[in-house]
Amino acid sequence: MPPHLARWTGLAGSMLLALSAFLGGAFPSGPLRSTPVSIWQGTNGPLILAAWAVGTGLMAYAWWRLRDGGPSTRWALVTVGLWLLPLLVAPPFGSRDVYAYACQGASFAGGISPYEQGVSALPCPWLDSVSYIWRDTPAPYGPLFVLVAGAVVKVAGSLTASIVLFRALALLGVVLSAWALPVLARRAGVPAKRAVWLALGSPLLAAHLIGGPHNDILMLAALVGGLAVVAAHPRRRGMLLVGGLLLGVAVAIKVTAVVVVPFAALAATAGPYRLRTLIRDGGWVVGGTIAAVVGVTIAGGLDFGWVGGLSQGGAAVAWTSPPTAVGQTVGYIAALFGAHIDALPVTRGTAVVVLAVLLVWLWWRARTRDPLYYAGLALAVTVALSPVVHPWYWTWPLFVLAATARRTGWFTVVALVASFLVLPDGTGFPRYTKTVGAPLMTLLVIVVVVRLVRSARAARQPVAAD
Repeated sequence: MPPHLARWTGLAGSMLLALSAFLGGAFPSGPLRSTPVSIWQGTNGPLILAAWAVGTGLMAYAWWRLRDGGPSTRWALVTVGLWLLPLLVAPPFGSRDVYAYACQGASFAGGISPYEQGVSALPCPWLDSVSYIWRDTPAPYGPLFVLVAGAVVKVAGSLTASIVLFRALALLGVVLSAWALPVLARRAGVPAKRAVWLALGSPLLAAHLIGGPHNDILMLAALVGGLAVVAAHPRRRGMLLVGGLLLGVAVAIKVTAVVVVPFAALAATAGPYRLRTLIRDGGWVVGGTIAAVVGVTIAGGLDFGWVGGLSQGGAAVAWTSPPTAVGQTVGYIAALFGAHIDALPVTRGTAVVVLAVLLVWLWWRARTRDPLYYAGLALAVTVALSPVVHPWYWTWPLFVLAATARRTGWFTVVALVASFLVLPDGTGFPRYTKTVGAPLMTLLVIVVVVRLVRSARAARQPVAAD
């Protein structure tokens, strides 16, 4: 596809997404529980679904066809900017999380720790707009975002103004990422135009990080920025400290970013692995991260109670999480024989153990390889083995791998598929496709595991002499 045609195809898709948002987005007064059938039967239902499906398809097609980045970095940035314009003025869509952000900010501004009580404790003036699942559960976000949400609500004074400010912050995250991605890509030997295009041109970013809007883009901007600073200034202690502080900002927004820190410490050494150099150079990165997280926590007066609130993110059940899908499938199979088994605690707990082992293994391999690329792999396995996986979670590895990976096929396909899983009002297909989706995801897990085992065995076999 010629670049100019891809640009206008994606823009047409973005405009259709905005149309679907105006007709059937996640409005404050809208229904909190919808189904694809109820949306179809409602006012403008067929038009809403058609605009969403065609719009997402057009953006995805244009993004996929130019996955090499197009003519230049500047071209990619201008095109992304055009695609985001219609979505900046659209109402929230794809998720109702922004209302939870506002209510958590209102709780904090009202003197209530959102880590100790749900938003119904205030009660939040916009409580009716928050999904039921998040009304009585503590906030699953880091202390910095709670401070930001509280400041947004204080400054805005209303729900509409708060949404505008949250979206403005999301746009700021895109701008900061547009600076950091080329820096990181050049240090990793990857074309900057490709990194910018894959990360910022993705339909996931448009529909969720901006359309939502979600705080993930703020975490990603700090994360990629921290990696870029570390990669561009190895062994320079002052800059390594700055990189660590940026990574600490990312962790203080969403704790998931912490898995990248050990790999950033490796990247700080810029040479053969030695324990002495790792402590000397990587210590500045780790120290900066800890200082930022501790400083923000103390400044917010939250102590460290926020750590306990992070466990609340696993309340949802959806087959988009492989360990959850396996647990659901075990339950379905048991039901065929008249048994009732809740395998989710076992499969999710096993996944946590497997994740810990894989993260250590990836870090160990990264000592003699590219730690920046392995940081992206660490984020990918973190998402894949999480108890809950929302579509926009795949932007976490996407941003890092877009700037560090030589081969892009597998993670771009995942991002492409994830773009179609949530409807404009926040209704998720996984909720209504459990009996089909869970077994299919389980089958995919089995196939991937078998292929990985075979690849590992083949790698261990000695090469026969001629």
